[in-house]
Amino acid sequence: MSDQDPSPAVDKTASNASPTDNGKPTARSRPSDAAIASFAVPTWIDRVGGWQHRHPRGAIRLGNFDTRMAGEAIADVTIDAPIYVAGLARSGTTILLELLAEHPAVGTHRYRDFPPVFTPWLWDRWLARVPQADETAKERAHGDGIAVTSQSPEAFEEVLWMAFFPDTHDPRHSSVLNAQTSAPEFERFYAEHIRKVLAIRDAKRYAAKGNYNLMRLQYLQKMFDDARFVLPIRDPVWHIASLMKQQTLFEAGEREHPRALEHMRRVGHFEFGLDRRPIHTGDQATLERVENLWADGHEVEGWAHYWAMIYADVADRIDADPKLEDAALIVRYEDMCTNSHEVLTGFYAHCGLDVDEATLDAAASRLRMPGYYKPAFSDEELAIIRDITGPVAARYGYS
Repeated sequence: MSDQDPSPAVDKTASNASPTDNGKPTARSRPSDAAIASFAVPTWIDRVGGWQHRHPRGAIRLGNFDTRMAGEAIADVTIDAPIYVAGLARSGTTILLELLAEHPAVGTHRYRDFPPVFTPWLWDRWLARVPQADETAKERAHGDGIAVTSQSPEAFEEVLWMAFFPDTHDPRHSSVLNAQTSAPEFERFYAEHIRKVLAIRDAKRYAAKGNYNLMRLQYLQKMFDDARFVLPIRDPVWHIASLMKQQTLFEAGEREHPRALEHMRRVGHFEFGLDRRPIHTGDQATLERVENLWADGHEVEGWAHYWAMIYADVADRIDADPKLEDAALIVRYEDMCTNSHEVLTGFYAHCGLDVDEATLDAAASRLRMPGYYKPAFSDEELAIIRDITGPVAARYGYS
């Protein structure tokens, strides 16, 4: 993971905002002490993750050794139609990954896979021999009501991508990997890694959540011709409110727990916090505009330009590539929450996963619009969001 940004942007609007609105937390509320406490990073994770981060080539060599140890177990494992969930953070990617992970045919990464992501086979063999304590699900650091354990699915692929593409989160370089990208060493390593995950989980289909994969859709499709993509999007007003809420929370958590900042860098989580870095779509001018707006404390306007830049790029790529259009399913967050049964029926069908009616009903019953916060934008801020994001939002059916 790179560390080129010496002066990360800070949200300068949060301290001046009202903490509640009609008794509900707003997108600019001060995080609770419990939420901040959840950012504490255990010493062993900090040390192992730190070594891995500082020695990516050593980690890759360990991964190759891990593959040799798993040789017989993965000899007949094939990668069929891997499923990628990709969207800006706070668009619904986590719940979609959880629904996929609950399907008996699907294997994913889990929280327990970090730090030794490069050696999943040997790590799993070790864990099988160590007594496991009973766990109680706890709300994750995002403070969004999603409770997790070490067995919960999570996104850890980014650790691998960063080892082979060290500039992928450098704001000075485009993050785009497309059909013209060629990296044979990574492609072999990545395929072997997926096969190990499938063998460990005794699964037929691999699924991953990765926000940065929005810039890699065509490269992934080049590697896996039958890959399926699920791309969630959210109404920009509510989306930006949620993004700002997370930025305030992560800043506070990382200030209180400095290890958390390094941890986020090591797992490739640059969406929020003291080292926030926008995804580089190739539009250098807009990216610099976003960075400058954030640095000057214009959070709403910065997020609005960022939202429009990302989702315009995604729409352009899909419109220009019929094969990608066929492989990609756009899921609007609001439709998923309010028309759950129909949206999930299409979701499972697109992914090629059979589910019975009871499973579908149970999944649909879990989805609802968030009630733990609400936007607190002024009329002027709402106008800014609508003016900047409106043309792009309209391409996804938002009025």
